[in-house]
Amino acid sequence: MNIKMFREFAFDEGPVVCLGPDAPYVKLVSSDNHEFVIRREVAMVAGTIRAMLSGPGQFAENETNIVRFREIPSHVLQKICHYLQYNYRFSNCTSDIPEFVVEPEYALELLMAANFLDC
Repeated sequence: MNIKMFREFAFDEGPVVCLGPDAPYVKLVSSDNHEFVIRREVAMVAGTIRAMLSGPGQFAENETNIVRFREIPSHVLQKICHYLQYNYRFSNCTSDIPEFVVEPEYALELLMAANFLDC
């Protein structure tokens, strides 16, 4: 099992806690069981993840903060995590925003995952 942390932008460096509905981090698990730990507010950029984590208890993810994606492989989920960070960082930016680069060979898979995740 491979765990990747996404702390690329100036967040506090406190302990990584994923348990409970108020935990600052969430864990996203790919179809090939790679785990990606990202800040909760960054994950909430994706509408589907936001619904799963903030719904009225109808999703188990609301309590565990672990979201499993049976159809999204790690190479796609990693790029999605990068995009969520990018979107979170630059969504209210008034200066020049750098281009988010997507490799052509991953474009279709990323488009399908982004459509599902609503991001």
